[in-house]
Amino acid sequence: MKKLTIVLALALAAAGVWSCGESRSKADRLLENYAVVTIPAPDLSGITDNGKEVLNLYRFAADAADAIYWEQNFGPKSRMDSLENAAEREFAFINYGPWNRIDNEPFLEGYGPKPSGAAFYPADMTDEEFEAFEDPDKMSPYTLIRRGEDGKLKTVWYHDAYADQVKKMADLLRAAADITIKPSVREYLLKKAEGLQTDNYYESDRAWLEMTDSKMDLVIGPNETIDDDRYGLKASYGAYVLLKNLDRTEMLTALCDRLPELQASLPGKAEYHAFVPGTESNIFSCDVLYYAGYTNAGYKVIAINFPYDARVQEEFGTRTILFDNIIREKFNRTVFPAGMLLLEGEDRSHLDANAFYWDIVFREVAKGLGVKETVNGKGTVAEALGNEALTLEKAKSNVLGAYLCMQEVDAHRIDALIMKPDVIATFVANVIRSTRFGFGDATGRANLIIYNYLIEQGAISRKASGKYAIDYDRTESAVTALTEEILRMQATGDLAAATSFVEKYAVVPATIKADIVNLELEKIPVDIRLNYER
Repeated sequence: MKKLTIVLALALAAAGVWSCGESRSKADRLLENYAVVTIPAPDLSGITDNGKEVLNLYRFAADAADAIYWEQNFGPKSRMDSLENAAEREFAFINYGPWNRIDNEPFLEGYGPKPSGAAFYPADMTDEEFEAFEDPDKMSPYTLIRRGEDGKLKTVWYHDAYADQVKKMADLLRAAADITIKPSVREYLLKKAEGLQTDNYYESDRAWLEMTDSKMDLVIGPNETIDDDRYGLKASYGAYVLLKNLDRTEMLTALCDRLPELQASLPGKAEYHAFVPGTESNIFSCDVLYYAGYTNAGYKVIAINFPYDARVQEEFGTRTILFDNIIREKFNRTVFPAGMLLLEGEDRSHLDANAFYWDIVFREVAKGLGVKETVNGKGTVAEALGNEALTLEKAKSNVLGAYLCMQEVDAHRIDALIMKPDVIATFVANVIRSTRFGFGDATGRANLIIYNYLIEQGAISRKASGKYAIDYDRTESAVTALTEEILRMQATGDLAAATSFVEKYAVVPATIKADIVNLELEKIPVDIRLNYER
């Protein structure tokens, strides 16, 4: 242990983490963790002139969502825009404020730790005060908690709190609806504009799932609740502007018809995955043209599965969207080099771009599977598990996705030249490199849970060389067992077990700390940041 401490200290010093004579700022070093990727101007040869104008309006609407997100996460963007140090300013734009999203600690002088509830709650509000606050709207993803003139808590709906930017978004979507020649697109845009101004998204979610004939897509509004580390309730505004890959979308469509079959095949008790996905589920393959708001903060997601509304999921289904261009960049710039550095020689030979792609496909499919309502009357899984719900859902999606991918490869139902060891090795490499996202949010905690569980089960082991060896049979068994346990906690709404589970496994061991230093010394980026060609 003493030897490890000395080696780690030397490595940290070499990396510039403890170097007193280092001329670069902290932000300069942090900025190096994000590889610059240029998103080329899209090929719009198959898009009509009307469609091109719609696409422009989508981006303007996304910018309005971006402006709201600054207020939700930090405050006025102008405070970061005025920073004199270019690296600090750039890193602040990546993180939407003065806090590094990996650990939620400030990288700028004069700021304390990031509030656990971001800007969704009064800074001086106690848990007891929130619990005693008798307003059912306080649990809505679309309300802020504020103090009235009398000092007591009150709820403020998003469409009132951010009225100017919400109106701008809605007006832009209505303008796009007037231009588009696609009836399904027009229906979606009008319903989404209405949803933004009422904070009721049921109809727009339905219309979005029914909009299948457009070459472009816009996902916009308050969706993810990751920034609410306090209660896991409040949703952040964000947007994706997307261009569909028609050939690959057609290839993926067949999976949608098999969702009930995949649901029935999950491990564990049948009652723990009795939820029946809606029949209008679909899978799109797209290139990302533009990220904004929450979706642009910190690391870039490579796929989504929306909507989150359990009622919509049951009645209509979900849409999985794979971000082809971002998946490719992530594998080439982060997953593959991290795996080559951290895995033993034979295991490195199984790192595969196609395996990574299909791991992500089934990870996103897995988000719509499992259980949405507890089986014992405790309400939704999110209500029953509270702040642990999102961490466990992300861990479930990751391991269940790997489980499904392995099953599909075994059954020869994947049209790609990959084997089960390719799936496993690529999954393990991605989990280890994703622990760099840290304890700061649910994604980082989910990957730490998986990593520590795999270590405990002997599925992966760290050798004296500092590299990992994979036991493929034990990894498959561990993935199955972890999937079963998470599904059980979700289905039964077992908050005590969930809390204990997260406390036990969502920790950063010394091995990961050393791995992070190793990756930094080799200048392997944590993630990517984007430039857009026009």
